Amino acid sequence: MDGIEKLEKKDYNSPTTCEKCGCRRIQYMGVGEYKCEECGLFMYDDYGKVRNYIEKNPGATTTEVSNAVGVSKEKIRRLLRDDKIQIAPGSVSFLSCEKCGTSIRSGRFCASCQNEVNAATAGARANLRSQSINGGFARNQSGAAGAKRFEKK
Repeated sequence: MDGIEKLEKKDYNSPTTCEKCGCRRIQYMGVGEYKCEECGLFMYDDYGKVRNYIEKNPGATTTEVSNAVGVSKEKIRRLLRDDKIQIAPGSVSFLSCEKCGTSIRSGRFCASCQNEVNAATAGARANLRSQSINGGFARNQSGAAGAKRFEKK
């Protein structure tokens, strides 16, 4: 799994100490927002910074957002691929579906390809589940210790 597929919380650069008083008791408030329990200062991780900027400046480009909030373009693209943020409606720029190349606003796949991926994943899970149920304990393993107890004669 590469970095584009999964954006871990540590990649958000979440605050660990208060910028104002230096306190380490930081409370997560949700959607990228943190609050110092000592002085009440609100701080934001990278996701929160990007999200707030996009809410105030709809239709901003990746470059504009990156320059304004100091978050790398690569991280903004990962937020788009992870469906954390979306390209504004009516924008001239789009992402491409990884499977068919159709223009999309966020995520990795368009709706129809996502349905295909979900169906294939569900089918693979069902197949693995049925194999493990039908296989049982040491069945089809002749020569293995204890296998003779399970062989039908």
